[in-house]
Amino acid sequence: MQTIFIHPAAPPKPPEGAPCNGCGVCCLAQPCPVGMLLSRRRHGACQALRWDAAQTQYRCGAITEPKGVVQAALTPALVRLAPVLAAVLACVARRWVAAGQGCDSDLQPQSPPPASTTMPF
Repeated sequence: MQTIFIHPAAPPKPPEGAPCNGCGVCCLAQPCPVGMLLSRRRHGACQALRWDAAQTQYRCGAITEPKGVVQAALTPALVRLAPVLAAVLACVARRWVAAGQGCDSDLQPQSPPPASTTMPF
């Protein structure tokens, strides 16, 4: 069992194989291979994931804002490479994250149990 924190306005997770609706469940649970590189982690929420308040859905920052994602991933010594790396990422990110291929997450999110209204003694 894993706990992930999903924005309350996020759409519900679609069935596996259905079109992605930006629910964020997959990326909040663990980063994809591109997210692993950008987040420098293999577990937990992907740091490249972005909440789009206007569209009330999560979006991959590697696709929507590659320059900002690359800058955040680089060490200060390498940040000068960000424009070139962001241009490359912008060209390949959609394919690398399988954008448009449908939901590939078999995770089944569950709401937390209701909070108890009694006070412990």
